[in-house]
Amino acid sequence: MVGSEKAEVFKDYWFKEDLPFIGLPDPEHIIQNMYGQVVNLLKLGRLPAQILVDMAGMIRYLHYGNSMMDIPSNKEIIALIKK
Repeated sequence: MVGSEKAEVFKDYWFKEDLPFIGLPDPEHIIQNMYGQVVNLLKLGRLPAQILVDMAGMIRYLHYGNSMMDIPSNKEIIALIKK
């Protein structure tokens, strides 16, 4: 997971939620821009983007949300990871 928050805020959230995977704070949006995450100020800023990248760096799944509610479920993402 890549997040827009500063490192300390991102770290606090990560530990609070006890997330079982690696996260990367990206407050300058370098990674997010590399993967083409869309910014639309009329829709509250950065729109959701879910990108599943394998260990070899290959994109295995890509979803760009059209709104803040357009996010695949955790169940869908976990099923993709298990493949």
